[in-house]
Amino acid sequence: MQKMAELLGLRDECGEGTSGAPALAGSCLADNRLNLDVYSDGCHRFLQLFKEQRGEVVQVEFLRLSSNDCLLDTTLGSLPHLKHLKSLVLKGGHARDEFGSYQHGSLTNLPPDFGNLRCLSHLDLSFNRLSTLPNCILHLPSLRVLLVSHNSLVTLPEDFGSLSKLTFFSAMKNKLKDLPQSIGELSMLQDLDLSENALELLPEEVGNLHNCTELDLSGNRLLSIPDSLANLKSLRRLHLHSNLLVTVPASLASLPNLSRLDLQNNCLRAIPAEIQSLPFVHVRGNPLGETEPSPQADKSSTRRLQRLFLASQDGSFTVTSEGCIVVLACGIRFCFPPGAASDPLRICFRSLAPDPQWVKLQHHDVLLSRVLELQPHGVQFQQEVQIWMPYISPQTPHQHEVVVRTFSGQSWSDLRTRVKQKRKSKKGVACCRILHFSWFLVVSRLVQNECQVPAEGTLLFSSVDPNIKVIFPPGVTKEPRTVKLQVLPVSAEEIDEITANAGCRASPLLCLSQDSTVDFLKPVRIQLPLPPGVTGLNLDRSRLHILHGDLEGQTWNDITSEVVLEFTHLYAVFEVTHFSWYWLWYTTKTYIGGIAKKVYERLRLYQVNFIALQRKKDPEQVLLQCVPKHKVDPVLKKLLDRYRGPEPSDMVEMFEGEQFFAAFERGISIDMDRPDCVDGRLSFIFYSHLKNMKEIYVTSPVDRKGQAVKGQVSFYRGAVPDSIPEDASRRRKGPDSLWLATLPIKLPQLKPRWDENPGPLYGFSFPPLNLGNAETGYLTQANLLSIARRMGADWQSIGLNLGLTYQQIERIRYNNREDLNKQILDMLFSWAQQNSEDPDCVSKLITAMKESGRQDIADEVEAIIELGRQKYSESIRRVGLEQESSTEDSAIAM
Repeated sequence: MQKMAELLGLRDECGEGTSGAPALAGSCLADNRLNLDVYSDGCHRFLQLFKEQRGEVVQVEFLRLSSNDCLLDTTLGSLPHLKHLKSLVLKGGHARDEFGSYQHGSLTNLPPDFGNLRCLSHLDLSFNRLSTLPNCILHLPSLRVLLVSHNSLVTLPEDFGSLSKLTFFSAMKNKLKDLPQSIGELSMLQDLDLSENALELLPEEVGNLHNCTELDLSGNRLLSIPDSLANLKSLRRLHLHSNLLVTVPASLASLPNLSRLDLQNNCLRAIPAEIQSLPFVHVRGNPLGETEPSPQADKSSTRRLQRLFLASQDGSFTVTSEGCIVVLACGIRFCFPPGAASDPLRICFRSLAPDPQWVKLQHHDVLLSRVLELQPHGVQFQQEVQIWMPYISPQTPHQHEVVVRTFSGQSWSDLRTRVKQKRKSKKGVACCRILHFSWFLVVSRLVQNECQVPAEGTLLFSSVDPNIKVIFPPGVTKEPRTVKLQVLPVSAEEIDEITANAGCRASPLLCLSQDSTVDFLKPVRIQLPLPPGVTGLNLDRSRLHILHGDLEGQTWNDITSEVVLEFTHLYAVFEVTHFSWYWLWYTTKTYIGGIAKKVYERLRLYQVNFIALQRKKDPEQVLLQCVPKHKVDPVLKKLLDRYRGPEPSDMVEMFEGEQFFAAFERGISIDMDRPDCVDGRLSFIFYSHLKNMKEIYVTSPVDRKGQAVKGQVSFYRGAVPDSIPEDASRRRKGPDSLWLATLPIKLPQLKPRWDENPGPLYGFSFPPLNLGNAETGYLTQANLLSIARRMGADWQSIGLNLGLTYQQIERIRYNNREDLNKQILDMLFSWAQQNSEDPDCVSKLITAMKESGRQDIADEVEAIIELGRQKYSESIRRVGLEQESSTEDSAIAM
């Protein structure tokens, strides 16, 4: 972070962090600064100025040009005449190709007399096509900062050490395979960034960089690092992640100022104890947990970890001190390293449907997975346990990042998460490490950048939009505090669509927060880019507004008159002492707080359609779904073979995590005993990336005398989440305003009900059946009848999956060959009678339904069982028989 502070600090000197002086002759020449990289014809403007105002141009000290310019070669010949030049930026990356990727500049070399720039101290040649470092650079006696990142350098000159005043050098993202020994002669070098190259070895002379405070060697091919790095007594941060390291010298632990050592994603199987004891060491992504790290361990301890593959009906497994890898049927994986549990420990798990009770979302968060609960809650492991959780990929990967969120017993927090995207798939896997068990879910949030603010100050910038930065001056705080920054880009098209005002423009939405309740001791400087289409040349200050919002985003106040605003050609800069939401608006409106609230609310809304489909073979099975509008067509196409129904409803707007209900009307009803049935309405929670879907069985409670019934399903808003702004919820009060949409449903002509015909169960006589047990809930004879009514022609595959033989199925068909209803009853009740003593018979029935493609029946059985559990627990509590139980017993009961 400090390396970027110095770099961006120099950019401020180039005119990007201070207010510019009046332009000369309508150009960008202001005092001794010349910023031409923001123009596509910048080199043409420079040559014109050099011709018309040569006396002023040769006095320029700070010059910025784009190396994407076609006139760059001609311009380079004029640069050596600028004898006073201190800072020169010749970067590429200002243009993009047809696919949106940054184009490198055309710079491949520099003129020989470029070395005559005796005052040049800052040179930026990033994003170009340099394959070798121009020799003339080695003759710049005052050079302190050199940036050649994102080029094609294969090697550095042997006499690279002649740049004796160099303090900052970045060659990130090149093709360097080795380093010259002379690099050790850069005695004043403080920051060295060689990340994302092809380095395999480092010279011992690197240990002579005694003033180096940050060394970044990540993303190379290093197999080892020299012991001489232990001589870098000034080193604070050492980045070695994403290499091929198999070992690291223990002497690194002796570095007195080291505060970060990143060893993640290497091949380390053993780490010296001295380094392991350091609190700031990061070692994730190494195979330390797959085998015993000690080379002296016995042969039996170096075997691969035992793998456990659990079936869908399993709800627990046992972990021993030897460790294991566990794979659940839903795709979730665990890795328990050896020694994670000192004694055998039974772990219980369950996958919960998303519900506000388990899901805690912030503004602009998106839920990507179901909720995983692991018990015993709060159990502490001796080593970190890895969890891999599948998730559905978000639609805005550049603005959002995927994290695993967990509950510690008191509060929710986000874990450090690594993600892996499956190729050509909308699914990914999120990996995290934890020392305790609780609830876990995968969430997409706005990209979060954070830093530790020390007393000496620092700089924080956004990785989403690097033009947004926050500068903390020295003395801003007494005690170090953590600051977090999030950015939500807002396009001009969105503003136009929402406000219907082509004159409105807005910058990205900025959210700042900190872990301290105390305001800063000194003003903090914030830089925001001007809204699209607005520059310092055409700026009307009366139309520019800085808005401040509280952390709940419910009020937006215009604070333009309360802060001092400074402008450059590209940015607005202001100072604050406390953090919240900030938004820069450019509009002709005088009061824009209401407009900002309206836009902010719409940015969090999803446009959705409701769908009601009936199964073709059994129209009394109704599938209800709430789908974001862009998914409606592919969802309907996928379901077309099995379902039919009306057109989707008109579009409605909903928030992530908002509750809604479905109610059946005009002679159609559902089972009131369903756990998700509230006052006769089915409860849903809308999550944009998950399936907001339920398949249920509907009936007609009235005697329709064999006639068809034309009814409807209506959708209503439910409880409004606490995080929804007041303006958005105000219009939703009262029963009439809760209505969302209505879709027609037609039930076929009434068929004779099996339980209404003479004789017990259509001629079958079985003793009363209660499958299951009191604690988990029973399936009664009436429940089995309800299930049988829904099987239809699928009964044969269900019977086979229940364990009946093909010969038994054929016998049932022959004995009842004239009546499908009797075939179903014979199969189901015969199986139930034979398995009534089996404690797992209910779970076997659920599994058979799923394997037969009848998820709807499986869901109904699970709902009946869940209701039975709840009633049993309530009755125990009511009569006062509930006793304290062990953690393990509680986990099993749940």
